[in-house]
Amino acid sequence: MASTQTSRRDVFRRIAQRRPFEWPAYDSTPFYDCQSLGGLEQDVRTLAGVWFEHDAHTSVDEFVCQLPLAYVGFAPHDRYTGATRYGMAQLLRVFLVKELHGWDYETALIEYLKRRPSLRRNLGFETVPDQSTLWRSWHHRFTADLRETVDKAARLILIRIHRSS
Repeated sequence: MASTQTSRRDVFRRIAQRRPFEWPAYDSTPFYDCQSLGGLEQDVRTLAGVWFEHDAHTSVDEFVCQLPLAYVGFAPHDRYTGATRYGMAQLLRVFLVKELHGWDYETALIEYLKRRPSLRRNLGFETVPDQSTLWRSWHHRFTADLRETVDKAARLILIRIHRSS
């Protein structure tokens, strides 16, 4: 079953009703500012912990597409300085899909995106990026810390899915 506006609202209401101590304190400590990868990991943990408990939410791909990333400051984690075709949030999402499915290479991800045009569009891609672009983005554009965060986030999501089933 796919998520709906109502099911997504239910999830975010449950999260909003949590006590403040269960949330990262953005801007109050250096650890959880908007550029904090630890804060991003905590948000993934929090959202996944509630998201997959909802009966309408069974797709990891849909979770990745719905993950709020607008507040994340990617600048310190982006090693490219000029204009680029793809944004960091867009790339983070696609690499999260790759990690969640356990693919070692970009080729499997590309084939998956070709077979799922709606997912590709939901990730913000008009066309499927080529393998070399994705490889360079992962190995040269993302910092080692950001790559590690993607790996950790994927593990957190998979743990939350396992716990909710």
